Amino acid sequence: MNYQELADKIIDNVGGEKNISGLTHCATRLRFNLKEEKKAETETLKNMAGVMGVVSKGGQYQVIIGSDVGSVYKEILKKVPTLDGQQGTSVEKDDRGAAAKVIDTITGIFTPILPAITAAGMLKAVLSLLVVFNAIDKTGQTYIIIDFMADSAFYFLPILLAASSAQKFKTNMYLAMMVGGILLHPNFTGMVNAIKEAGEGSIHLFGLPVSAVSYGSSVIPIILSVWFMSYVEPFADKISPKVIKFFSKPLITIAIVGTVSLVVIGPIGYLISDAISNGIKALEEFSPWLVPTIIGAFTPLFVATGTHYGLVPIGINNRMTTGYDTVIYPGMLASNLGQGAAALAVGFKSKESSVKQLASSAGLTGLFGITEPALYGVNLRYKTPLYAAMIGGGIGGLFMGIMRVKNFTGGSPGLLTLPSYIGDDTLKHLYMACIGAAISIGISFVVSYILYKEPKVEEQSEKNVVNEVQTDSTTNVVNPIKGEITQLSAVEDGMFSEEILGKGFAVKPIEGVVYAPFSGTVTAVFDSKHAIGLTSDSGVELLIHVGIDTVQLDGDGYKYFVEKDQKVTTGDKLLEFDLEKIKEKGYNIITPVVVTNTVDFGDVITLTSPLSDPGEQVMKVIR
Repeated sequence: MNYQELADKIIDNVGGEKNISGLTHCATRLRFNLKEEKKAETETLKNMAGVMGVVSKGGQYQVIIGSDVGSVYKEILKKVPTLDGQQGTSVEKDDRGAAAKVIDTITGIFTPILPAITAAGMLKAVLSLLVVFNAIDKTGQTYIIIDFMADSAFYFLPILLAASSAQKFKTNMYLAMMVGGILLHPNFTGMVNAIKEAGEGSIHLFGLPVSAVSYGSSVIPIILSVWFMSYVEPFADKISPKVIKFFSKPLITIAIVGTVSLVVIGPIGYLISDAISNGIKALEEFSPWLVPTIIGAFTPLFVATGTHYGLVPIGINNRMTTGYDTVIYPGMLASNLGQGAAALAVGFKSKESSVKQLASSAGLTGLFGITEPALYGVNLRYKTPLYAAMIGGGIGGLFMGIMRVKNFTGGSPGLLTLPSYIGDDTLKHLYMACIGAAISIGISFVVSYILYKEPKVEEQSEKNVVNEVQTDSTTNVVNPIKGEITQLSAVEDGMFSEEILGKGFAVKPIEGVVYAPFSGTVTAVFDSKHAIGLTSDSGVELLIHVGIDTVQLDGDGYKYFVEKDQKVTTGDKLLEFDLEKIKEKGYNIITPVVVTNTVDFGDVITLTSPLSDPGEQVMKVIR
């Protein structure tokens, strides 16, 4: 592929350089922000060699390239270097409620930094284990080095949060990290420590009082500071003369944000963080078992609504301010293990191969801390496993609350993160966490096994009817064609088998009819009629491609029953195809069903089945 030539053609057909206001790219797509989208030659782009498709969504004009997107992006930047990393402003109106926006913001800030915190926490756990078994001396250099290696992520947490906050608030990441560095600078820390040791004195900046507060390992002050910077930076850009904007804009931004952060925002954030910590302590002294019990029992409902992300920062804040967390992570550990065990019980008891396969794999995944497959695929679907998980999680949380089990390092709560309960140079909390985990697993498994009843066969085989739970965070996709459900890796086409176009599944059809796998809109039809594109009401973009290389049949053997932009509901007939005729002409009739905007979602979970009727649930797309 000639990347330079393709880049030139794409620029021309999106309306030229002057029509591009922003450009970024993901794993497969060029994401343009165009000044006037009507200037783009969409049909020309779709038919261009090297372009897999074009989608307009959320204020972005997306040109799908595939795995070569990075190379094409670089060639476009050579032609229009001012676009490097530039993200235009979306014109899509955000109609979400305040709570949804807050949760989305928290998720976007904390999710990117979790690997660093988890790595540091596990290193701390290993260090504590070495001390407990007298493998190393606490006064030796080995201990000191490993200790500061583990502490680095915690001490410099404000800088990590500054980077992720800047991405979320759409402001300059490097200036944000500089603000984090201001709060952590050793000279400032030395001034604070000197005042604390002397018991008197104060710090002033141009006569303004600066609180003698240390911000190492803090969470809230830097987030508030970067949020404030997201307003200051555009102001600095607006008032800076064009000829000196290169240095005047960052100068004004840091001068204002740095000063306000030290004088106002930092102390306020510290007080908020301290108040949360003191509130948790007071609640713990009044009733140490209450919060872990509530979290252990109701976390499945929090996950279903997405509100569990609001709990994660509280646990992190507890560990940053007191060194451990006794309420959030112990409760979540009990809940996650309860969910995994409840789903696993369904896998043991069910006689249906598809249910057994899904429940067993989802149950094991839940035990290791990833509960969405168990929650959406099994527990919410059959209800009784959900009740069992809530009972087992609640009782396990109650035990860990009564024993005041301490979590020292976080991580995704599950069996693999049990070492995060090693700390204070003792194994006591690890032992109690293991007992609490066993309680949650045992009770949830037994209750789920007793309560679960196999659904009636006629209900499972009923066509075009889906017994499903739909939430804002998950979209259920049912089988569109009668046949064997298999993995995309079985498709003899690299675009599908290597998931270049996205994740999904494939069907080996035994009937020549395609039905709507969800309710939504027909967004793509083709002259060759061999494929159809749909977009669900929740934004999932799905491509159903009947056969491999069947575009060469030019529509022979295919018939549409819908039109572009037509609304459809689950089970509506979309197209028919002559199964035998297509096979006679030598084409493989295997049909990939692909989520083409996979990158916009957190996970895509599929289920294989020897024989599946249209209407049976086969995939979940989770945000």
